[in-house]
Amino acid sequence: MRKFKIEAPDEGLRPAIQTKIDNLNKPKGSLGRLEELAMQVCLVQQTLSPTLQHPCHLLLGGDHGIEREGVSVSPREVTWQQMINFTRGGGGVNMFCRQHGFKLRIVDVGVDYDLSHIDGIIDRKIARGTRNFLYEPAMTEEEFDRAIEVGAALVDDCIAEGCRVLSIGEMGIGNTSPSSIWMHLFGDIPLGDCIGAGAGLDTPGIRHKREVLSRAVANYKASPKQGGSEGALSYFGGFEMIAAIGAMLRAAECHLVILVDGFIMTACTIAAIQLYPASQDYMIFTHCGDESGHRMMLDIVDAKPLLNLGLRLGEGTGALCAYPIVDSAVRMINEMNNFKDAEITKYF
Repeated sequence: MRKFKIEAPDEGLRPAIQTKIDNLNKPKGSLGRLEELAMQVCLVQQTLSPTLQHPCHLLLGGDHGIEREGVSVSPREVTWQQMINFTRGGGGVNMFCRQHGFKLRIVDVGVDYDLSHIDGIIDRKIARGTRNFLYEPAMTEEEFDRAIEVGAALVDDCIAEGCRVLSIGEMGIGNTSPSSIWMHLFGDIPLGDCIGAGAGLDTPGIRHKREVLSRAVANYKASPKQGGSEGALSYFGGFEMIAAIGAMLRAAECHLVILVDGFIMTACTIAAIQLYPASQDYMIFTHCGDESGHRMMLDIVDAKPLLNLGLRLGEGTGALCAYPIVDSAVRMINEMNNFKDAEITKYF
């Protein structure tokens, strides 16, 4: 796997940032979480005057072999159908990108359909879906490395355009299954507590999903293919998920602000943090979704999500919805007057 140089932000600037925040014309600490966000963004960018210029959103698509086992209420053709829909501006992700001024990149990393002729889709296909991890590893080591590189290269493209803030979403029927397994393996949480309805399974469907994933984990643990964090990632992951991890790691390496979406993307951040713990300093966890276990997953990394709207759409929609809150934090530290310039007596 490619090596990244990810270091925690230099804390030397923290006292100066705190002084600036405390001297804004407001009671000390009165803007609560916005003040915490402003501190984080300033440290990430190593400046007292942060910016969120040219926000970019990566929408990564891929299919999963485990979908063949009936672990999702939706068939796999929904993946390619939605990918085409996104090019026409008709998805939730399109609406929120338009609303908040994000440049949207729609990327085929492993969809089981030929999308190469569709305008608006970036072709980075590694294979037409992963293998079925009930019986064998989802991908080879070479495919894993390629997916990491795809994600990192996409971030380089964004940075070349001036991007300072990145959000990532996914489209892949069945991807709550590998997410649940990563949650189980990396968070040491009973597998049954990690498995939910996904896109809308009923109670018998959830029971079947638990049975399938339990067998898959048992097969993995009995397999000689185990190999630490990277082994678990390649054994169960989707191409879109591994590319997301590559994107997160490259973004952290380049000191971008990373907006983390819901259940699947939180699973990817847990994986990224397993590989490079300092990458978490660059992440803002945007919401706690409605998928069973998401709160527990966030607790694994002691994350405090900004929103709790009951979302479980994916696509990065939660991150996009939360962006205005991060923008407000940046505007606060850049645009609010201080006591001295406003000629107001300091009242704390």
